[in-house]
Amino acid sequence: MTEVLKYDLIIIGSGLAGLRATFEAARVSQGKIRIAVLSKVHAMRSHSVSAEGGASAVLYPKETGDSLDLHAYDTVKGSDFLADQDAVELLVREAPKEIIFMDHLGVPWSRDEKGRILQRPFGGMSIPRTTFAQDKSGFFLMSTLYDNVLRFDNVEFLHEHFVTSLLMDHGVFKGVTAIDLRTGEFKVILAKAGIIATGGNGRVYKFTTMAWSSTGDGYSLAYRAGIPLKDMEFPQFHPTALVPNGILITEGARGEGGYLINKEGERFMKRYAPSRMELAPRDIVSRSIITECMEGRGFVDEESGLCYVLLDLRHLGEERINKRLPMIREIAIKTLGIDPVDEPIPVRPAMHYMMGGIHVDLYGQVMLDEDKTRVPNLWAAGEAANVSVHGANRLGSNSLSECLVWGRLTGAAAAKYAMSAPDSMLEYTGDIATKAANEESRIFDKLLHKEVGAENPYSIREEMNRTMDTYVYVFRDKNGLEEAYSTIKRLRERFLNVRIEDKGRYYNTNLKDVLELDFLLEQAELIIVGALTRTESRGAHYRLDYPKRDDVNWLKHTLYFYTPDGPRLSYVPVRITRWKPEERKY
Repeated sequence: MTEVLKYDLIIIGSGLAGLRATFEAARVSQGKIRIAVLSKVHAMRSHSVSAEGGASAVLYPKETGDSLDLHAYDTVKGSDFLADQDAVELLVREAPKEIIFMDHLGVPWSRDEKGRILQRPFGGMSIPRTTFAQDKSGFFLMSTLYDNVLRFDNVEFLHEHFVTSLLMDHGVFKGVTAIDLRTGEFKVILAKAGIIATGGNGRVYKFTTMAWSSTGDGYSLAYRAGIPLKDMEFPQFHPTALVPNGILITEGARGEGGYLINKEGERFMKRYAPSRMELAPRDIVSRSIITECMEGRGFVDEESGLCYVLLDLRHLGEERINKRLPMIREIAIKTLGIDPVDEPIPVRPAMHYMMGGIHVDLYGQVMLDEDKTRVPNLWAAGEAANVSVHGANRLGSNSLSECLVWGRLTGAAAAKYAMSAPDSMLEYTGDIATKAANEESRIFDKLLHKEVGAENPYSIREEMNRTMDTYVYVFRDKNGLEEAYSTIKRLRERFLNVRIEDKGRYYNTNLKDVLELDFLLEQAELIIVGALTRTESRGAHYRLDYPKRDDVNWLKHTLYFYTPDGPRLSYVPVRITRWKPEERKY
């Protein structure tokens, strides 16, 4: 008998956006609703703990000359004018409140001798406005929120519960199906309202800064439930990931004054962004590094064959490195045996963030069509959502601010909805029971207990990763993208004949890996279709065969709607409130 659990509100995902939403929902509801947080890992293993650099906000405008308008303009320009400007204005207005709120909650922000919160320079930001806690900002934000959420009696954490489908009924969210990874038990979890905060999908690629758990589950859950995705052709490549392991080297390392140097020992960024150098936006720095590699001025790693450049921190001195970048030093020493105090570290661009996501309105409510129909009781926040504050290229440190701001907004809205919704929403009958039964059969009969199956899921995943790293990377063109498309199509065919060796129930990571691979292959196809269709270069999407930005034809967001034959694409205009598109120069 399938176990059916009932809550007022479920939050899928326990990273920074999920925990901020949980805290707000618990606070707003004052114990009146039951809240469940579903996480496929232990909540404190969510990938947000890996965020290093910090969160952006205008904190001291009088002293620094900063302003909300300047933060907004930097963000819009950084986005290559694809960001929705009303969303950007909301972000910059609310972000300072969140930094102060998290300070009061207990985050140990780095401070100056007067006790003011310190801010460091970040790429594309015209004034230092990245608030940080050494180089472990995500960890301190997460542990502070997690500890504080545990104070609420009406919040229950379902750790290690892997959500496999959204249950929707005529455009209304009803709940989810999930596997308790510990026991292998299939559960139906019903709710009056929901928030999707499942993070990004870096594991579509092999060379990525993202955790093994970052498989973009929320994207596929929403997409398959008839909810459109937006701007999936825009994965972000962070310029500085450690070679060969892909571990993130924070932009804060360049914010503190680090240099990028090529094989000839020169600071090559002077050729590409003379006014900002190493602190140009991420898409520009990533393209610059790969250009150096393509023109023979990079180094080559013997083990992986990856081309790289060097990030030089030596001139900062041991004291500053220990104070501001202690984790970066520790990572380099532990994984490569290189001490940044004495020698430069090898870096190259890696998949780091998905700028696309679930199509939501300005306040994070999930949309069912281009711009008219909302799901009345479902929201999405953080990297899972696309309110489009990042457009075609995210500025570093805007993402943690986004997670906090829309975590709060969606948490409050979902709690208010759940408080006034009737208990009849939790009935487990008819269509919903049938959908849940079909999902259980798909997982256990068609996948786990399938008698035959010749394909190894791990070799399929390896080929998907290699394809994406090769053809859908910093530079793209029609031929490469078509090659990638046909490969992914072929891999999806092979996936139908996949073999699961582990037939057990307890901690069946083999089954989990296969379910995640199903999601990843689908998202790889969406990224490629969007990249093939967008015949221009904008932000992180750079087409060698269409090297110019095309505002006449492409100043718009791509929407992806599910059909059995592949995505149907539609478009919505970019919302421009104040800043007309202009050429980006740095």
